[in-house]
Amino acid sequence: MATGTDQVVGFGLVAVSLIIFTYYTTWVILLPFIDSQHVIHKYFLPRAYAVLIPLATGLLLLLFVGLFITYVMLKSRRVTKKAQ
Repeated sequence: MATGTDQVVGFGLVAVSLIIFTYYTTWVILLPFIDSQHVIHKYFLPRAYAVLIPLATGLLLLLFVGLFITYVMLKSRRVTKKAQ
């Protein structure tokens, strides 16, 4: 059973994810159909960043996953050598 703190953290993560999803969807899908002189365009970055930000985020995620796997494998190898 989740504690109150777990529920608050979970709700916060869902809320942040929903905000990011809504912002990105509006930015990528809806904004191209709105006139470029409209005031809403000042709240969004240029469209080139719509590709660069997810790409950089994905590469960082892959880097950290790779580092974690490498760390776990090296630690496992040290434990195996000590046991022998």
